[in-house]
Amino acid sequence: MIKTGIVGATGYTGVELMRLLAAHPSAAIEMVTSRTESGRHVSEVFQSLRGAVDIKFSDPDMDQLAQCDIVFFATPNGTAMKHVPSLLEKNTRVIDLSADFRIKDPLVWAKWYGMEHACPGLLDEAVYGLPEINRDEIANARLIANPGCYPTAVQLGFIPLIKNQLVDPGSLIADAKSGASGAGRNASIRHLYSEVSESFTAYAANGHRHLPEIKQGLQSVSNEDLELVFVPHLVPMVRGIHATLYARLNDNRTDLQKVFEEHYQDEPFVDVMPYGSHPETGSVSGNNLVRIACHKPQGGNTAVILVVEDNLVKGAAGQAIQNMNIMTGLEETTGLVATAVFP
Repeated sequence: MIKTGIVGATGYTGVELMRLLAAHPSAAIEMVTSRTESGRHVSEVFQSLRGAVDIKFSDPDMDQLAQCDIVFFATPNGTAMKHVPSLLEKNTRVIDLSADFRIKDPLVWAKWYGMEHACPGLLDEAVYGLPEINRDEIANARLIANPGCYPTAVQLGFIPLIKNQLVDPGSLIADAKSGASGAGRNASIRHLYSEVSESFTAYAANGHRHLPEIKQGLQSVSNEDLELVFVPHLVPMVRGIHATLYARLNDNRTDLQKVFEEHYQDEPFVDVMPYGSHPETGSVSGNNLVRIACHKPQGGNTAVILVVEDNLVKGAAGQAIQNMNIMTGLEETTGLVATAVFP
């Protein structure tokens, strides 16, 4: 059994990690940490895990966590980078679900996250955990930078177009929407039910901190400099991401459906739907799938790619477990095959 620990297990991502790991046939949860809930049974705090996770929260102790094979950090940005070096020194592998190791340039990271990086020397070693592009590197990694939820959807939608040089790399637009759980579990007036319900708003239109992560990923498969306009939105639902992506085709005769089907034909968690489909966020609720559909309005030279995912699963905890499976030589889909919850 793979011995796992979770640091910061009381946020939505941490809870989702516990839910998925509890049902994983080859993993055991050895330790879950929370300074605020230390000493309490997980089931006292989360009734949904009653009978599934029989363990108490504890204070984060790096020596005890080092007894695990893999430690997940589901902590706010800026926390993991302070503790990861000591775990790596003890040969414990780490999957970080925060943004601490996603951006390779420490100056760019500091600009967008407002603090100096605590261990910039590990940024080059950290493997960006998007299996669809980095599977081989993930298998041998000590440290995984689990992608953000928006970046997962946007990159998977654009990569086949960019990698095959089918679009103008200066014409990329990502119009993305997320449910309220994407903002985390901390109390915030902006995310009260009465503030979110019956309302729909864009935010960070002048620059969201996921922008450099997305551009870095897309640039890694492009031979040309690219430009991206990325505008996120908050919609009145609990979970789910819907990204509508636009790019100008170099040739309007391009068979988008064929391009996407061939690119993702061997990917277990990418579902390319029939041409002209409109994937729904509800169709991926609770599972690790990304559903993609292609459009070419009026047969013109604009590609419109629709992408949906569950921000807490493929956008966070599910993708982290997918990475764990690859790192430990398990079948990639282990513990992650589930039908979406509907309605």
